[in-house]
Amino acid sequence: MKKILTIDKVKKIYHDTSTNGEIVAIDNVSLDIYDKELVAIVGPSGCGKTSLLSILSNLEEKSAGEITFHKEKIRMGYMLQKDALFPWRTILDNCLIGLEISHTLNEKTKQHVIDLLNTYGLGEFIYKYPDSLSGGMRQRVG
Repeated sequence: MKKILTIDKVKKIYHDTSTNGEIVAIDNVSLDIYDKELVAIVGPSGCGKTSLLSILSNLEEKSAGEITFHKEKIRMGYMLQKDALFPWRTILDNCLIGLEISHTLNEKTKQHVIDLLNTYGLGEFIYKYPDSLSGGMRQRVG
């Protein structure tokens, strides 16, 4: 199989403003990921799972190490720990925001989102707001 991602000795340090100290969230993480692999990152709370995913998604900067993508147009996603739903937008509108931003929202893509919401058991909630959903439902919307 073809290698698509190399993580080499990645480190992430957060600066703790309350103590003027540092917190090492990730230290010396190395990993190769190959095409068609399904990868799960598992570990105890606070071990750096989310930090690593945020670095890979360009949401955060690494403190040290190298990350090499060996393939163009890698698509990667992950579920945030806390949903990032906009409370003023309906469930449907929250789900359509990515299409709006990428200028790909049309009747066909909107219907596809509605079909997915129905598939995930959320069809009757598409015109409701996030505060009317359970935590698990909010995760599915996210």
